[in-house]
Amino acid sequence: MNDPLPQGSVIGILGGGQLGRMLSVAAGRLGYRTHVYDPAPAPPAGDLAHTVTTAGWDDAPALAEFAAGCAVVSYEFENVPEAALDAVEAEAPVHPSRRALAVSQDRLVEKAFLRDLGLATADFAAVDDAPDLAEAIAEVGLPAILKTRRLGYDGKGQARIDRPEDAEAALAAMQGAPAILERRVDFSHEVSVIAARGLTGETVAYDPGENVHRDGILRTTTVPARLSAAQRTDAALLAGRILERLRYVGVLGVELFVTPEGLLVNEFAPRVHNSGHWTQAGCAVDQFEQHIRAIAGWPLGDGSRHSDVVMENLIGDDVDRVPELARQPDAALHLYGKGEARPGRKMGHVNRVTGPARRP
Repeated sequence: MNDPLPQGSVIGILGGGQLGRMLSVAAGRLGYRTHVYDPAPAPPAGDLAHTVTTAGWDDAPALAEFAAGCAVVSYEFENVPEAALDAVEAEAPVHPSRRALAVSQDRLVEKAFLRDLGLATADFAAVDDAPDLAEAIAEVGLPAILKTRRLGYDGKGQARIDRPEDAEAALAAMQGAPAILERRVDFSHEVSVIAARGLTGETVAYDPGENVHRDGILRTTTVPARLSAAQRTDAALLAGRILERLRYVGVLGVELFVTPEGLLVNEFAPRVHNSGHWTQAGCAVDQFEQHIRAIAGWPLGDGSRHSDVVMENLIGDDVDRVPELARQPDAALHLYGKGEARPGRKMGHVNRVTGPARRP
């Protein structure tokens, strides 16, 4: 091992959602404690963390006190404000790095970063106002999608432009926020690859999973994905290029479009990822343990898949199916402890092993 954190060390997690909850479970299994920081009272991760701090992202003293009690700090979502990281990083190391956050927080910066790495993406252009949008449409072409550069997720902050007449309404939907226009990609399906890099530079990639979205929200991930052997290799290699350029430590998820011309990178998330939940049923070391191993200085698990798996998100009222799911012998339930089932809210997920790993 590379001087791993001693047993009993405290790992800080910025954000208290379901990803922080599952990171807390993984940390506990490896003998660590977690301290969750979240502005919201009673966050899902708080049920399973050793300590919870409830304070705002602008509360520098609270952030500093939180970080001072941690051996290392990570995060479960990518929109941690820069000023909050200033307060945390003064007291404890932060993994993944601030650069990874900065790149992923801005879609325009992210796309430029990916292109600079030599990776293929959809054509794109920056948009700040109506003249910019007109110029971007002429450059990128239609159909396209106008997206806010920051803070959009699960289909939020996006507007389709199929015809020039759609441009005005799409721009209004951005509510004045800086935006990016991306050419809509003609793809057969979407896949994602979960990969990790340790403190020593060791890298590991899991098998790509095939994703199905509805209303902008991930519904299912299936492994193995429909990919050729060359495409599987390409997915792992491009994820490795991102990890190395960022000198990344931890787990990230890279979303890819499968097109006749090859794989296009849609975006990457500098954290454990919804489309990697299948690893809980398909691998000896899942993505959450892998992340803890990486930031705590352990050797990485090899990520080999022993089973084929279908992961299904339980969205909103889907949680009403839990009694039925609990009776199914192939259903491994993961519930997030959220009290209110609202439309579009991720309440849990279920993993189903569909057989021993196939090697297409």
